Amino acid sequence: MSSTGDSDLAQHDGGGVTPPPSVPRDPRRPRGLGWAGRLEVLIMVGPAVLFFVGFVILPVIMAAYYGFFRWSGFGPATDFVGLQNYIVIFTDPNFQAALLHNGFIVVMSLVLQGPLAILLALLLNRRMRGQSVIRVLIFVPYVIAEVVVGTGFSLLLATNGAANGALENLGLGFLRADWLSDPSIAIWTLMAILTWKYIGFAVILFLAGLQGIPEELYEAAAIDGASYWQIQRRITLPLLAPTLRIWAFLSIIGALQLFDLVYIIWGQYVSSVAGTNTMAIYMVATGRNSGNFGYGNAVAVVIFVISMIVALIYQRSILRRDTAGAITERGAG
Repeated sequence: MSSTGDSDLAQHDGGGVTPPPSVPRDPRRPRGLGWAGRLEVLIMVGPAVLFFVGFVILPVIMAAYYGFFRWSGFGPATDFVGLQNYIVIFTDPNFQAALLHNGFIVVMSLVLQGPLAILLALLLNRRMRGQSVIRVLIFVPYVIAEVVVGTGFSLLLATNGAANGALENLGLGFLRADWLSDPSIAIWTLMAILTWKYIGFAVILFLAGLQGIPEELYEAAAIDGASYWQIQRRITLPLLAPTLRIWAFLSIIGALQLFDLVYIIWGQYVSSVAGTNTMAIYMVATGRNSGNFGYGNAVAVVIFVISMIVALIYQRSILRRDTAGAITERGAG
């Protein structure tokens, strides 16, 4: 009894306190970077940071600076006009029309390309003869240069082009139209070209997302008596949602900055008459081609700000659930 009491007193007095067991270190947790590790990170990341600063950050800063001047592009900018360029931009009906065209292209790109790409991806995800060939054929338009696509469609859809000629030969001459110059048709012609050009990227992206869905889920649903379309609606689409959101984000940003195809097919003057003018076309027409580089830089800043606002809103409202999940999983691991 005395020995037991002495040991208890010793523990309470602190003289014989047993130290707590050491917690084993998780081998997966990275150690602090030493000088060698920091130097390695600097060597690997440094060139990318320099390129990003030199070709993204610095041009944005310079565009914001020159946007406050009336500048011809030669010599120093001395004719300071303040916010006058931006006031003219937002009060110009041509810019307002271009902004509406970009908004229309954003919405219709999602409405047309999204469902069609999902259907094609579901079809190509099933085993069928010639599956690889069909995938390549769908993806080929995406890798063709915009100059080639624009030149080809401008010749194909001209008033005396191959499309109207084929309709005449088939006895469908009543369907002839001015596909590129009629304001009521031109914007839909542009949407058809954009869908043909970029749907391959969406299909390949969705196919990659479908490959990550476990087959066991489909088998369990089939055993429970679910039909094919019920399986797609209840399993495929919810699990494909992160890929859909990423594709929608890329499509929105690309539509806001659309330039090359419109400029090649319609040009800066015909596009405004045909109703296919975009903000980037407006920037080139009123800036560089008009000799007013200060105004063109101001338009570039407006396009950048609009794209950034849309990207931030989309990320905070839609992509937030994906990024939060990824960070949580990484922290748990």
